[in-house]
Amino acid sequence: MRAVVHDPEASSGLRLSTVPDPVPRPDQALIEVHAASLNFVDVGFLADRSRPGAVPGMDAAGVVIEAAADGSGPPPGTRVVTFGWEAGAWAERRAADTAELAVVPDSVDLGAASALPAAGVTALRALRGLGAVIGRRVLVTGASGGVGRFAVQLAARAGAYVIAAAGGPDRAQGLRDLGADEVVTDLRDVTAPVFGVLENVGGALLAEAFRLLEPGGCAQSIGMASREPTTLDLERERLAGGRKRLEPFAVGREAFGPDLAYLVGLLAQGMLDPQVGWCGPLDRAPEAAEALFARRVRGKAVLDIGTV
Repeated sequence: MRAVVHDPEASSGLRLSTVPDPVPRPDQALIEVHAASLNFVDVGFLADRSRPGAVPGMDAAGVVIEAAADGSGPPPGTRVVTFGWEAGAWAERRAADTAELAVVPDSVDLGAASALPAAGVTALRALRGLGAVIGRRVLVTGASGGVGRFAVQLAARAGAYVIAAAGGPDRAQGLRDLGADEVVTDLRDVTAPVFGVLENVGGALLAEAFRLLEPGGCAQSIGMASREPTTLDLERERLAGGRKRLEPFAVGREAFGPDLAYLVGLLAQGMLDPQVGWCGPLDRAPEAAEALFARRVRGKAVLDIGTV
């Protein structure tokens, strides 16, 4: 089958190749992939996550062509969206754990569905980590990225007053349409404390965002798009006298299936926009990866591998 593989010698670290079809385990279904999405973690940490010749990618949507041998999961012909820690999404077929997939109704485009797993579930679980946010101010940094755009929408749906922070005016486009009450390109423009922070950038921005928390507030450190460490002035926080929490967020190993089903449901009802900012065929994966890494993509990048 055709697949994109990790090639350390290629300029993007990726190249199109031919690899053997995956062999599913008893608890896995074999999926004919029609669309796959890219995440920053896929491309920004490619060499750390993929050995040479391996097929990267965690997110894919398609059609079941062989049901799981243990009887779990949907039958052949079912449209599904899948997640996989073991990667393998950027290919014409993948073996997917039945606990990590959700059925996609005919009304939902598979390309849109493929954008959901890593970014959408991350945003959903990080938001839950803040606790109840209805009527409270929530800051989302890196709001123009895949996780950020889902976080803005989900926080707004949860009743929060959402402040979306993006790297510049161009990157900030469309954030108000997704539910942001305020859009800023500099955290100095946030004029009042916030209850919660969904922080996707790391580095100095995480420290700035943490300072904006009100007493009792919580910051979820989701990502490190800046690829820079963070230094916190904890003495300053002690002198300020307010107790606040900073939690390193991890999506956890809890099965993605139920949360994916919830997000697919929102998508089907028109209550969630996957924000696909780039779409192209499988052989353009290196271009998509470079654009995503350079932050030229607003939202998600999707590989169109086939159609139903």
